[in-house]
Amino acid sequence: MQPSNEQTDKQVLLSANELTCIREDRILFEALNFSVSSGDIIQVEGPNGSGKTSLLRILAGLSQPYDGSVLFQQQNIVDHADAFHQNLLYLGHLPGVKGEMTAQENLAFNLALHGNDVSTAEETLEEVNLLGFEDALASHLSAGQHRRIALARLWQSIAPIWILDEPFTAIDKRGVNTLEQLFLAHAQRGGCVILTTHQDLSFPEDKVKKITLDYRFY
Repeated sequence: MQPSNEQTDKQVLLSANELTCIREDRILFEALNFSVSSGDIIQVEGPNGSGKTSLLRILAGLSQPYDGSVLFQQQNIVDHADAFHQNLLYLGHLPGVKGEMTAQENLAFNLALHGNDVSTAEETLEEVNLLGFEDALASHLSAGQHRRIALARLWQSIAPIWILDEPFTAIDKRGVNTLEQLFLAHAQRGGCVILTTHQDLSFPEDKVKKITLDYRFY
């Protein structure tokens, strides 16, 4: 099932037009069309190998589709990459944490890279239960703590488009609930969230739309 815009007063932030992805001579998905509007929470679902991460990377402009295009506010993201990336926060499956830097240094680096307020790094770490670990080298922290360092960027991001690959990986139940509330708040402010997850979301059915990718052999 593909999401559709039911409310015409919402701003379309991202559109996928006839997207086709081929990996190792296998078609993961083809002629995929959908749009994402302000206020949308989109869950991309499907079995392993169906192309979920590939789709997110294409939507984020990190990979190119075999065919089709991605539009940001009706403009191709390839031709308007700078404007698009200023409005995008992408978190991949890997946390992207540098082991030789402290938790606070990692967060401050990422905040600065995306034009956010670096001075809030220590305060933001408290939001993800890392207060007390701000001066610890990331190499001494657990996988779950690495994930929380990466996710802390969400609390400072002003980008309207969030694309998140498995954001709940290595996060406990309390942390998942906190993230879900953050996603809802972001959508209510007019942003959108596009994510993959292996677990069910606790949102009401009318709060989340789904894109289902099928695993197919050719």
